[in-house]
Amino acid sequence: MKHGRLRFLIGALVPALVLHVVFVLSPYGQAFYLSLTDWTGVAGEAHFVGAGNYARLGGDSLFLDAVRNNAVMLICVPLVTVALGLFLASMLHLGGGSGRKGIRGSGAYQIVYFFPQLLSLVVVAVLWQFVYNPTNGLLNGALRAFGLDGLARSWLAEPKLALPAIMAVLVWSSVGFYMVLFSAAIDGIPKELFEAALLDGAGGWATFRKVTLPLVRDTVQVAFVYLGIAALDGFAVVQIMTVGPGGPDGATEVIGLSLYRNAFTYGKFGYASAMGVTLFFATLTLAVLALRSGRKERLELS
Repeated sequence: MKHGRLRFLIGALVPALVLHVVFVLSPYGQAFYLSLTDWTGVAGEAHFVGAGNYARLGGDSLFLDAVRNNAVMLICVPLVTVALGLFLASMLHLGGGSGRKGIRGSGAYQIVYFFPQLLSLVVVAVLWQFVYNPTNGLLNGALRAFGLDGLARSWLAEPKLALPAIMAVLVWSSVGFYMVLFSAAIDGIPKELFEAALLDGAGGWATFRKVTLPLVRDTVQVAFVYLGIAALDGFAVVQIMTVGPGGPDGATEVIGLSLYRNAFTYGKFGYASAMGVTLFFATLTLAVLALRSGRKERLELS
């Protein structure tokens, strides 16, 4: 090992690097190339069109609707999910009578909140499709049972309600996982800090703002990155739950759905690849900005 160290490292790393290049980087490179062509997915030849596909994106009204909807989801889904996750995690661990004691039955609550993670997103979308059913769905049925018939709606058929209904499903399916993630981060905070805050007379909100939140900031940052990536997708839920899909009137159109439709319905694989590349760089930009902002905050604190 002492004399053959370099050979050992090369032998251990090169196979993994080759596999990474072939199965990860190579498909990315092919997608970038296809985005500059007019390939139909069937024809043997792909004619080079340069940036023509990207120029068409700016005049595609349905794609612009998708960008707008993904932008709304990018703002709302991470914020609501992280806020609910932090609130639930704090209540389970710090919501009892003393500074470190959680509420009674916190273990059972964690299991209940985490339950949606046991289901695939496709199953979640199908279940919520029945919940939103305007005639015999659970949501409208509950409203009518409480005498709130005027609030019953066709949740997925009204343009102003369809996208919020989709975002509610994404939040419901994710909040349990991030509650557990934040709970683990809170468990790692020294108990003495909460006891000191309690002795100083700090209330629950002050303790959360001055002790809990700064010490789980890195975990919250990671959560924002992953939730932002999920919000820029949303394909599975929209494909299963909405009319069209993507309706009504493009109210729930997302970039992933436009990509899928152009590739597998219209046979415009080159144009769809341009959408995919655009989504890739949007996701990459989001991750870089989130990580750099967190790094700046850590440098300022140090």
